[in-house]
Amino acid sequence: MSIWLAMSPLLTIAIGGMAVMMLDSFFRENTELAAFTTVVLLVSMGLSLALWFGGGPVDMPPIVSGYLATDKMGLLFDVLICGGGALSTLLAGGYLAEHDLERGEFYVLTLFSAFGAMVLARSVDLLSLFLGLETMSLGVYALVGFRRTSSRSVEGAVKYFLLGSFAAAILLFGGALLYGATGHTNFEEIGKVIAAGEAEVALVSVAILMLIAGLAFKVSAVPFHMWTPDAYEGAITPATSFMSVAVKSAAFAVLLRVLLVCFGDEVLRNAYTGWPPVIAAFAAVTMVYGNLAALGQQSVKRMLAYSSIAHAGYVLVGVCAASKGYVDTGRTLEVGSQSAHVLVNTGMSSVMYYLMAYTVSNVLVFGSLILVGSRGKEAVSYEDLAGVGRRHPMVAVPFVLGVLSLMGFPPTAGFVGKYYVFQAAVSAGGGMVWLAVIGVLSSAVGAYYYLRVLVFMFMKEPQTNAPVAIPMRSGSVVLALLVSGYFVLKMGITPASYLQFAIEAARQLVA
Repeated sequence: MSIWLAMSPLLTIAIGGMAVMMLDSFFRENTELAAFTTVVLLVSMGLSLALWFGGGPVDMPPIVSGYLATDKMGLLFDVLICGGGALSTLLAGGYLAEHDLERGEFYVLTLFSAFGAMVLARSVDLLSLFLGLETMSLGVYALVGFRRTSSRSVEGAVKYFLLGSFAAAILLFGGALLYGATGHTNFEEIGKVIAAGEAEVALVSVAILMLIAGLAFKVSAVPFHMWTPDAYEGAITPATSFMSVAVKSAAFAVLLRVLLVCFGDEVLRNAYTGWPPVIAAFAAVTMVYGNLAALGQQSVKRMLAYSSIAHAGYVLVGVCAASKGYVDTGRTLEVGSQSAHVLVNTGMSSVMYYLMAYTVSNVLVFGSLILVGSRGKEAVSYEDLAGVGRRHPMVAVPFVLGVLSLMGFPPTAGFVGKYYVFQAAVSAGGGMVWLAVIGVLSSAVGAYYYLRVLVFMFMKEPQTNAPVAIPMRSGSVVLALLVSGYFVLKMGITPASYLQFAIEAARQLVA
């Protein structure tokens, strides 16, 4: 397989982004740019799937293989990022016209942010990690402040930018310390030097903490979560949807690579003396704080922001369990005349499955919020949702399905995702069982604020007698909801095939 074919998903997004910049001068209708951007993202996703099923070994030159991975884990996150981007673009196709925000730069920013996220998820070097992180982040900063006349939007963008700059500086300094301790920027080479005991322990320990802190900001882990509520509330809803799925997915992908490849030595990933206790502390505090803070919110988007923080905690449970490495499933795999035991990193695979489920669930909820809003006004408070369930049941159904999935109610994708994450923690041994217990208890707390939304939708009357305006002509939004709803149910009822994707992706990463 040629280098061009192996890198085709990334090249498609980059060329598509430049094409959208030029086409913006000719397309007068927002729907045309939305359709073109969606096609670009779907083509890139299709190429990633084609490489997954039909791609052979890739003989990549060092200038590429030393910086970007071409493994199945990278392809899985390509599909996840492009799929989430395509669904968010469909939401934007209906949203921007309704709110008089028809500007083509939204789609340019989305494509280049997706490109940066894909580079970040594939990174196997500190240099490509930082370049991918900044390419993704700069676009997302601009998307948060897309509504330039809104003080709340500008405030959220400025807070995100300033805090993001500090987090990037911390991550960069941690990378510099790691380079000073090992003499390498490539993850695998760093891991070899550390495993051989040739690196200064103090420098490596500080570097681990700084890298984790920088990436914890991107996944909204406590105490690096401060930007999240303001950015979620200030951004237009399609941007919030994209930000919540693409940024989080890419950051978790590179976090797994850094921890398991750079710091995969047995001492460093020991459940009592290595980095897992740090991740476990982040996970516990993030789950508890995210759910408790969401209880008192009056804005639905701020509630979903704190919910996103809590979900980051659930995923961190899987990251912590991934330190256990590959375990024997007890099954054998026949390869010709040879047989081998099937080894699975349950923590890694649970993280990937959870992120797939979280993507479609989040798009379902944010897409429903768009349909509930009236022209020029978003549905942001609980009162805005009052009575929608009885007045417009067809709009309430996808919202209810998305909320139930985020809550972890069977038979949705969110339920299976939480089950696999907590199961991975239990399988990892007594040192992590307590994380699963905290996760289950905090999920029970989270059920309150999710059910509170449904109470307003079906049991409360709006404060005025005016009917709720629903822009049902937004066909692209309806299409995004149908696709997301299908996968929320499909992944919840028949999860085996999707979990197999995650398991296959996890096998190729050195741990």
